[in-house]
Amino acid sequence: MNQDYGQEDGPGEEAEATRRDAGETESSRASRGWWDRNADEYQTEHGAFLGDDRFVWGPEGLDEADAGLLGPAGSLKGLDVLEIGAGAAQCSRWLAAQGARPVALDLSHRQLQHALRIGGDVPLVEADAGALPFRDGSFDLACSAYGAVPFVADPVRVFREVHRVLRPGGRWVFSVTHPIRWAFPDEPGPEGLSVAASYFDRTPYVEQDEQGRAVYVEHHRTIGDRVRDVVAGGFRLLDLVEPEWPEWNSQEWGGWSPLRGNLIPGTAIFVCERVDR
Repeated sequence: MNQDYGQEDGPGEEAEATRRDAGETESSRASRGWWDRNADEYQTEHGAFLGDDRFVWGPEGLDEADAGLLGPAGSLKGLDVLEIGAGAAQCSRWLAAQGARPVALDLSHRQLQHALRIGGDVPLVEADAGALPFRDGSFDLACSAYGAVPFVADPVRVFREVHRVLRPGGRWVFSVTHPIRWAFPDEPGPEGLSVAASYFDRTPYVEQDEQGRAVYVEHHRTIGDRVRDVVAGGFRLLDLVEPEWPEWNSQEWGGWSPLRGNLIPGTAIFVCERVDR
């Protein structure tokens, strides 16, 4: 789910937006279904911004080529890299162009079909981030740009799986919606500048059908929660990056916009390193 920047549209005619508990199984089923149904529209609307072989961390447009959060581009050559929530594998293609050996994993079959449509030699794997189908110590690096982490009920389970498949000292870098945004309405204009909910309310955002079945789920964690999850997953936090909105970026993307981006952070990027006890 490459750069799955949260739910950007309102609920459909048959969906009701609410806040309620949603466990691992329900969240996973909802994410798979939502992205299979919406992958075409997502790639049509955002494909030009994402590019076919660009590694961008969020709606602000922070490029890995400039940020170097995985390490200097020249150091990626020959490394085995796992992209989790890869969507159409745009980030993985950029990694391959640097000489890395990426594997693009996603829960959504339809997203991976778009990866096939775009083309390239990146291996594609359809699987859940909480049960990675790889041997221990298979990768040097792991990354996820808005993929998987915001949508899982148990992020520590995902982090422990990432820890397992990384080699000693491996780096794990992931971006998510900045937790502070959960206190504000998901609106790009002035109406989205006033606090409307408690930052400390961890109740998931759920869209459900007429039978009460979740069709979209997103989970909220505070900054402190995320840090504790990283540590519980077996990692050391090296950096927490909050990209500022650049002058060149005039687009609105759901609740992300130049207006809001110049006032509050929209993305949080966690740069982590595997700890070997």
